[in-house]
Amino acid sequence: MDLPLQISERVRALSVQAEQELEVQLARIDTIAQVNTQRVLAAFQEHRVAESYFAGTTGYGYDDLGRDKLDEIYADLFGTEDALVRIQFVNGTHAITCALFGALKAGDILVSAVGAPYDTLLGVVGAVDKGHGSLKDYGVGYRQVELVNDAPDKEGLAQAVCDPQVKAVLIQRSKGYATRASLSVDEIRELCVVVRENNPNAAILVDNCYGEFVEEKEPTHVGADLVVGSLIKNPGGGLAPTGAYIAGRKDLVEGAAMRLTCPGIGKECGSTLGNNRLLYQGLFMAPHTVAQALKTAVFAAKLMELLGYETEPRSDAVRHDIIQMIHLGGPEALKRFCKGIQSGAPVDSYVTPEPWDMPGYDSQVIMAAGAFIQGASIELSADAPMREPYTVYLQGGLTYESGKTGILLAAEELLRA
Repeated sequence: MDLPLQISERVRALSVQAEQELEVQLARIDTIAQVNTQRVLAAFQEHRVAESYFAGTTGYGYDDLGRDKLDEIYADLFGTEDALVRIQFVNGTHAITCALFGALKAGDILVSAVGAPYDTLLGVVGAVDKGHGSLKDYGVGYRQVELVNDAPDKEGLAQAVCDPQVKAVLIQRSKGYATRASLSVDEIRELCVVVRENNPNAAILVDNCYGEFVEEKEPTHVGADLVVGSLIKNPGGGLAPTGAYIAGRKDLVEGAAMRLTCPGIGKECGSTLGNNRLLYQGLFMAPHTVAQALKTAVFAAKLMELLGYETEPRSDAVRHDIIQMIHLGGPEALKRFCKGIQSGAPVDSYVTPEPWDMPGYDSQVIMAAGAFIQGASIELSADAPMREPYTVYLQGGLTYESGKTGILLAAEELLRA
């Protein structure tokens, strides 16, 4: 039975034009996916991954060989001494929080290198009051280096980290809900050099969410001490049901592990409850799945540009994460776009997204997310704070074909206005 989606000839014609003009971009993405797939496959073979690793543990989770071996694989892929990959992390913010608390103590100062961190971290550092338990509550100071013309201020960073009380520097790779460009691995390298030259004792932590496998290297390959990310974004490949990872210097990973559990237990406990196979398979799929999300992002940028909207990054730009910004100019257009994305989802496609008071955010947020895994940003989703300049943040797409279809339906919804 034929069940065609309601996409007009005009939008279909624009789709053909967009793909024709994106040939070089799509080929570049495939090349990076090939390189990263070979890296992951080599790591699996080097560590002799076996079916027995997929068996889960319960209770305390002692002697979980699959869990511990996955830590080693992540450490190899990120070029680090150690890693912590756990389903006990509830999201990326939780993992970043554990990493910060593991690296800092009372009297220390944390510096954010590229302006304010993502909204959900503002309460963690104590920049805003979101309840007891912030770094500020435990005597850790916080400073941030503001952007200059939407770019990192290297001179300002050099001055900010000179204070010997600065013990950690946080670099957020992705833009979050800011309007700046996401950082490339090379740009992160330059920031690491600035920190090292002015404060060699400060630990450099990178919020790597949305950036894994987008390039051929990761921040820990170029000077970062620690990277943190969510498994329901890039590295979970659309299969990991929850969790996050931390990879980096051994002492920093151990500190984070003891914040996740408690001093004296650290990495030794944490049952996997039968999820090891999904974490392994998701990591194996991740380079390909990330490529599908990137193709969806560049297609969205090109199609929306053809319709006259401003985008960041532009469709011909080299990508450093999977996020695509589209400036829609007003609340109604924002709602329509999200409605169109939701109508292209395999789950809850009949739902109309509405703005709501989402926990951890200072303004209402609208979110289109018809995902198999709740909140999985590697699946096609679109979200935005309901505030000026009414910019939607698009990410994900388990397959390019389905992601492209969602974009076409969003364009159709805009044109109906």
